[in-house]
Amino acid sequence: MEPGQRTLGLQRRGRAVLSLNARQIGELVAELAPLLSGAELRDVHPLPPRDLLLVFAECDDPARVLRLRLAADPDASRLHLQHGRVRRSAGGPLCPFFRRLIDELPGRSLRRLQQVRGDRLVLLEFSGGGERRALLAELTGRHANLLLLGPRDELVDLLVPAPSRKGDPRLIVGRPWRAPPGSPPIEKSLATVAQALPAVAEAALPERAPLSWLVEAHFLPQVAERERDRARRTLVRRIERKLDRARSLARGLARRVAACETAERVRQDGELLLAHLARLRRGLDSVELEDLYSDGSPSRRIPLDPRLDPQGNAQRFFDRARKLERSRAELPEEVTRVEQRIADLEELRARAEDTCEDAAALDAVGVEAGLLDAPQQADPRKRPPPAPRLPYRTFTGCAGSEIRVGRSARDNDALTFRHCRGNDLWLHTAEAPGSHVVLRTARGVEPDPEEVLDAAHLAVHFSPLRGAGRADIHVARRKQVHKPRGAPAGLVTLSGGRNLAVRVQPHRLERLLSPDRTAKD
Repeated sequence: MEPGQRTLGLQRRGRAVLSLNARQIGELVAELAPLLSGAELRDVHPLPPRDLLLVFAECDDPARVLRLRLAADPDASRLHLQHGRVRRSAGGPLCPFFRRLIDELPGRSLRRLQQVRGDRLVLLEFSGGGERRALLAELTGRHANLLLLGPRDELVDLLVPAPSRKGDPRLIVGRPWRAPPGSPPIEKSLATVAQALPAVAEAALPERAPLSWLVEAHFLPQVAERERDRARRTLVRRIERKLDRARSLARGLARRVAACETAERVRQDGELLLAHLARLRRGLDSVELEDLYSDGSPSRRIPLDPRLDPQGNAQRFFDRARKLERSRAELPEEVTRVEQRIADLEELRARAEDTCEDAAALDAVGVEAGLLDAPQQADPRKRPPPAPRLPYRTFTGCAGSEIRVGRSARDNDALTFRHCRGNDLWLHTAEAPGSHVVLRTARGVEPDPEEVLDAAHLAVHFSPLRGAGRADIHVARRKQVHKPRGAPAGLVTLSGGRNLAVRVQPHRLERLLSPDRTAKD
């Protein structure tokens, strides 16, 4: 470094530009104030998480607009006119600060734009629209913030809440704003915009707001690259979550495959019970019998259901053996499908980790392939007030009937005992916990058999048996469902009904779960 050369340019942490210095902010304010003073604020465009775009009508030509960007980004706090295109928020709820700005600032005029205390603080004071409002941008690097001030400079709202720590916090809503601690830097020791950005300054500059153009041209490629990195990391996390679920399903299938290998042994236990019915009686929880199917005929303890008679206990083993044999025939296809899904997700993750791939394009590929869920998009300004939360999801059967599915154990109780009628059909998986499912049925009308199958498929889908090829479902009228006193949430008993063996049809589930068949979630 040559003697006398300024040592402070843009403030940096490694390769990342943190913020403009106070001298550069003063230059930008001096350049922008004549262009924006008196201009009407047309719109406020939040750029979450910490950026803001203020759209002003030009004073000389109201048909044209000037877009002022305020960035409280801890890695790149700055202000400048925005010439290039920006990616608006993809939906989702906005923070209260952004919503307040959208409600209170449009339609007001910018009375003045000024630097405060010669520091990295910029004040935008507005006139019109009732009480005085001012927007204060503290462009102080990692502590950057945007504040909304009232008539006496009291803090009305802020973008980044003050950290909860001991001592007297500087920023308290309802109290007067206080400047950040420390003295403003000595201006002569700081580099100007042109000095800090010589490579950019060599380009042909526009006549109007050239310094603002310099800042935008320097920052935006770095910010865009950082946003691409953030999008890539977010995509990798989404893929990892799907991989975790797929691997968990694969482990569950492996356990089921291992269980299917015991089908013959289960059948043999049933045969042993049939051969020794005289030694059995209702109420026994186990019995020891001579195992004729093993070398040396050792003693074998067989567990029993004390609620069943001897024939019922034997039949239980034969039923279990048949289910295991059916599963053994179907499981290889399910295992292959899950293994392929894991391989596809791992390939997608490898592509997402490649910095040359576009995260948004890969996200679309994953959604189209069914590997990822489509992100929800909504404009919160157009969103109606939320309806009261119901304890169930609603689906539409093939004949148009409403099918309700409980969300949680507590919601299952609410659905079954407060949100359906006595003749409605109630369904639940027979061998696993899961959601209560209710098929709404008109008085005196028998439910459509196809809609009963629809409801049974939803009972399987919203249970740990999701992905199984077959399942048994309890089907009863709601009036046959009872809640034992003191029983935990979701636990019920039945005084009637029947069991329905369901072979899961993927196309039926796809129809039920498609957005145009889902009435309410």
